[in-house]
Amino acid sequence: MMFSIILLPTFEPESHNTMALRFNHLGQYPKSLPELTDEQKRIREDFYKVWLEALPQRYGIIEEFNHQYPLQTFKPGVKTLDVGAGRGAHAAYEKLDQQEYIGLELRSELADLMRAIHPNIKTFVGDIQDKIDFPNGYFDRVLTIHVLEHLPDLPHALDEIKRLLSPTGKFSVVLPCDPGLAYNLARNISARRIFEQRYKMDYDWFVACEHINHWSEIFAELHKRFKIVHQNYFPLRVRIPTINLVIGLTLEHL
Repeated sequence: MMFSIILLPTFEPESHNTMALRFNHLGQYPKSLPELTDEQKRIREDFYKVWLEALPQRYGIIEEFNHQYPLQTFKPGVKTLDVGAGRGAHAAYEKLDQQEYIGLELRSELADLMRAIHPNIKTFVGDIQDKIDFPNGYFDRVLTIHVLEHLPDLPHALDEIKRLLSPTGKFSVVLPCDPGLAYNLARNISARRIFEQRYKMDYDWFVACEHINHWSEIFAELHKRFKIVHQNYFPLRVRIPTINLVIGLTLEHL
């Protein structure tokens, strides 16, 4: 009898040093970001564009969860705020003609792209960590799809979302299970591979200034301001972050 041996690629778990760099001072805000060189800043901006194009093309099944989960809070006539809307990827899934849909984006170049792709959407450049020029309780829905893990001043951002959300409103959150065994493996064979092949340099400095909030920190800050009324985990649906990739949460005011 003949046996064949298949050698699969292996990936080291994230080192303690990298973890410490990314999640320094757990629960302490605002967080300080690593200082980047001009070259690193250029690469970071370039990779944003590369990754936004690669994600739906190569990893569509994850994108489907990212964008399908928040749709459960839609009702005709709602006022929706899409925080960190980027170039409007999520808007393509929404019934835009049945709601007032507003995109908030920090980067002006991405906001310009969103305006070009979705000219019927009101798009604003602004930072949810600061006060946004809308009245208290204006929105029936607030969406943050892969946003909260990036925010140095997460508590102020959540306070502003709480202010903007109507008393009966729904807050939809989608976030990565980072750190986690499954997420680390998935990142190593996706974003890390693309990044290191393209730029011929280590990926760790990039992610250290991007995913700065541990999923457990995000949960802790959410629980101070909202109650979770629904949650879903992808792909295994078991409520264990370390074996999943993405978490979807629906929240309401306490």
